[in-house]
Amino acid sequence: MLTVSHLRKEFDTVVAVDDVSFEVRRGQIFGLLGPNGAGKTTTIRVVLNILEADGGQVLFDGKPFSKTLRGGVGYLPEERGLYKKSKLLDTVVYLGELRGMSRPKARDAALRWLTRLELADQAGRRLQEFSKGNQQKIQFVAAVMHDPDLVILDEPFSGLDPVNQELFKGILLELKQGGKAVIFSTHQMEQAEKLSDDLCLINRGRVVLQGSVRDVKRRHGSNTLAVEFEGDGAFLETLPGVRRAILYGNQAELQLDDHPRLRELVAVINERVELRSFELREPSLQSIFLEVVGGVRAGQQEAAV
Repeated sequence: MLTVSHLRKEFDTVVAVDDVSFEVRRGQIFGLLGPNGAGKTTTIRVVLNILEADGGQVLFDGKPFSKTLRGGVGYLPEERGLYKKSKLLDTVVYLGELRGMSRPKARDAALRWLTRLELADQAGRRLQEFSKGNQQKIQFVAAVMHDPDLVILDEPFSGLDPVNQELFKGILLELKQGGKAVIFSTHQMEQAEKLSDDLCLINRGRVVLQGSVRDVKRRHGSNTLAVEFEGDGAFLETLPGVRRAILYGNQAELQLDDHPRLRELVAVINERVELRSFELREPSLQSIFLEVVGGVRAGQQEAAV
């Protein structure tokens, strides 16, 4: 559905997007990933023709982006773009009309989505009275209420509590099952790993990792030991055979050497902490992200010395 080829965007002396290419199909959730400032938002804005590209091509079903295609796209920006003193229902209906919907259809769709997101009983409140999370939900309604074929979400989980994050995940999966193409930009690897079919990891404007989640994890091996324990795990990264330790409180992912002595390693860990569980598995997307992005940055720093 969407084909992005060799995209480039420059700002003065900064190349924000440098030779970025990817494809997104219908019925797919595509993760556009990267650290803060990687170029994700700029890429999205160029794809939507909000910013003009300095190079490359963007095609929707083989056609360049145009006003006639705009109605088939829903966009949730990272920034808040709501009229603070306007009332909720009035604003969402107005935004639906801007997408080409008649007022009655926009009102019906707005009420249906606001009910789904537990906001219908607050339809008469002014937008400035809503929390950051609820404003995010309102902007999401505006992005999907006109039933677009392509939905682009820039940091969609920003400001949401765990309950509403789960609600959003369910809706994204429903959009996928309904044949929609969904792109979501995030630096939250856990969300990306759970939702994405394919992904593109950008760092400093360039693609550093790309493919299906399964293939990306396979390419980074299976020598990851996941452990859960009681005690202080700070020592884990100093153990022989451990290349990197990523700690999450009383849990850790240990990236091991190619030929680890697993039994000996587990025994040593169990001597230092109370080991609850351990499992050899593929690395998480979080650990791959840290390895790839951290490795790129380390290489750049060495080259600058």
